[in-house]
Amino acid sequence: MKKIILFFVVVMTVSFDSPKEDAYDVGEWFKFRIHYGIVNAGYATLEVKDATLNNKKTFHVVGRGYTTGMSRFFFKVDDLYESYIDKDTRNPYQFVRKINEGGYTKNQEGFFNQSTNKVLVKDYKHKTEKTLYVPKNTQDILSTFYYLRNYPGIDKLRIGESVAIDMFFDDETTKFKLKFIGRENITTKFGEVSTMVFRPLVQSGRVFKEQESLTVWISDDDNKLPIRIKASLAVGSIKADIEAYRGLKNPFKTNK
Repeated sequence: MKKIILFFVVVMTVSFDSPKEDAYDVGEWFKFRIHYGIVNAGYATLEVKDATLNNKKTFHVVGRGYTTGMSRFFFKVDDLYESYIDKDTRNPYQFVRKINEGGYTKNQEGFFNQSTNKVLVKDYKHKTEKTLYVPKNTQDILSTFYYLRNYPGIDKLRIGESVAIDMFFDDETTKFKLKFIGRENITTKFGEVSTMVFRPLVQSGRVFKEQESLTVWISDDDNKLPIRIKASLAVGSIKADIEAYRGLKNPFKTNK
């Protein structure tokens, strides 16, 4: 069941919008239902709050992932991710990662210095600190999601083209890269939704069947919400569907 942990990460990092207007604001919240095969494995939620950090106005983003039912009995997951994002630059100031995954725990905070391109990572579990260099405009795992929602030119990508940004996670910076596949109308609990389809490029071999085992359906409107995510794993598959939402900045459009 540990495979669903990686899926929570994917859920929290794939959504895009054109640069015409911000795609989100304080008060936005939505929830995903995660299925492992036919089993309801858990949920993931994201919420945008208001905060002031070091006299800077920020979006305080809170992401949670947790298992339910029998999945929780076999493999308990309680994950908390937070990010404080500058409202002007959209770059992160600070992140929080508190996780419990079947007894495997982490308790970390990261503090970005955007002027020196460094991040200070404090590990409270092991009582250690280290400073690492990062590329300019590097995002954390949650700020990546919101940064890309206002990424310029997403709506103008041609089929087969990709977009990539630098993302800091697990004490290293990686390229988070997604390829545009096309557009598709899909049926949801809210009705038929027009979507853009992307494939995040992931490392193959350990968990996923191949590099392009993930498929993501994003609402083709001003919100650019992740509507559905599917992943083929080395054993089985995982699917996530949006379950509930509130506080969207823009109308959520469905086809009649």
